[in-house]
Amino acid sequence: MQATSYTFDPATRCGSVLLDDGTPLPFDAAAFDAGGLRLLRSGQRVRVRVEGSGDARRVVFVTLQTFDDPHA
Repeated sequence: MQATSYTFDPATRCGSVLLDDGTPLPFDAAAFDAGGLRLLRSGQRVRVRVEGSGDARRVVFVTLQTFDDPHA
């Protein structure tokens, strides 16, 4: 699933994303670390994996969105 980075605190490695439908979802350090990232800026497009539903819905993986180059 794609989203946009909304907030990120490098000290705690926690933050939040906005799903494409505008829904904000927080992520914790474990979700950030699972994606292998070192830093995240607000507005970056990211790919996330979400588990659960309702109030239990949470981001369990966040990494940068990459685009395939059809000419590569």
